[in-house]
Amino acid sequence: MNIRIRRTASLALLLLVALPAFARDATDLHTPIAVQMYTLRNAGSLDQQLKIVHDAGVRAVETVGTQNVSAAELKQLLDKYSIKAISSHTQLADLRSDLDGVVAFNRAIGNTTLVVPYLAEKDRPTDAVGWTALGKELGQLSKQARAKGMRLAYHNHDFELVDFNGTTGLELLFAAAGPDLQTELDLAWVARAGHDPVVMLGRFKGRLFAVHAKDNAPKGQAEDEGGFAAVGQGVLDWKAILPAAATAGVQWYILEHDQPRDPATVIRTGADYLREHLTARVPAGAQR
Repeated sequence: MNIRIRRTASLALLLLVALPAFARDATDLHTPIAVQMYTLRNAGSLDQQLKIVHDAGVRAVETVGTQNVSAAELKQLLDKYSIKAISSHTQLADLRSDLDGVVAFNRAIGNTTLVVPYLAEKDRPTDAVGWTALGKELGQLSKQARAKGMRLAYHNHDFELVDFNGTTGLELLFAAAGPDLQTELDLAWVARAGHDPVVMLGRFKGRLFAVHAKDNAPKGQAEDEGGFAAVGQGVLDWKAILPAAATAGVQWYILEHDQPRDPATVIRTGADYLREHLTARVPAGAQR
């Protein structure tokens, strides 16, 4: 009888120890947190990178193109770690030249959102007319993508936020693109361009596929990391940003750091911060 009691007590203790991990895994199935794989580009093999995501309790990623593997290999690795591809950074040149190929690859890995991540200098407009023209082109590409079962989004840096008579290039782009083009708002770059992330979130209310959740270090710090910081460890006001993001209809919070010394720690720290501070009111689209 005593042996049975001791065994029962031991089992109960093990369950208590494991409970936080079980609870976190169960919660993350419904928490709209993802990782931008660019953050992990120097963190070993693709298998090792996805293991870092898994071990941080995150179950979604935004890929970078093909991740230099076949669609079959990428899907196998995603399945191995029970991770879903929720979007993919896809160069504008590839969308222009091979939209069918891009769609086929992403359909094979289960992804339905393509994101223009960056404009080469030759593609960057220099005036309001140019931003409007680029917006019209992206609007057409988004319609073509939608016809193939994909949606298109655009990710900003700071150069899109130059002012033209009270309106930024980014806003001109989206006004010209029409409603099909979604926004992936990088909050750290918004702040670096001198804008308030809370205000900018409000301007794109209703068309925010995601935000890139990353932080800026205090001025003069983390210079070897490009001046970036893990979410919640820098100067951005997340207590104001996160409620504003929820009100604006953000569907996904994608962790990113451009130059992390320790990618695994950055992701774990950011994921833990978002899990603790995200508002309970999550838009329904985040769980698709």
